[in-house]
Amino acid sequence: MRRNTLLFGTALLLGLGVGFAQQKDTTQAPEAVPPPISADDAAKKNPVKPTPEGLAEAKRLYGYHCAMCHGKDGDGKGDLSGSMNLKLNDWRDASTIAKFTDGELFYIITNGRGKMVGGEGDRTKAETRWNLVNYVRAFAKKSDQ
Repeated sequence: MRRNTLLFGTALLLGLGVGFAQQKDTTQAPEAVPPPISADDAAKKNPVKPTPEGLAEAKRLYGYHCAMCHGKDGDGKGDLSGSMNLKLNDWRDASTIAKFTDGELFYIITNGRGKMVGGEGDRTKAETRWNLVNYVRAFAKKSDQ
């Protein structure tokens, strides 16, 4: 009986020790920096000229898929940006948007970046994604007026 109690106690202590050893670290690790966008992707030129129809289509898609994080008017302060601790660019600032080539914006819209998982590449045609590039660039043009 005493031997069984000793074995049970030892097993219990070992189990607790393993449980504590496997506890997850609750401190947040620094966010990983995404790899750079390739020079070929960054150098792509937008083949789609802005049209009222294309911008309207992009605005509709932006409202469904992008505004929740990037903000209704591109300010980077959408409903989810605060709760997800996102520090997003303000696309209304011409100096911010000027740092990105059309190819870089297209790549990000297509593939996502950082916490922006997936992107639109598997959901939309290339023309629609180029229209999104035009639409995002239009945020800065509106605020310059």
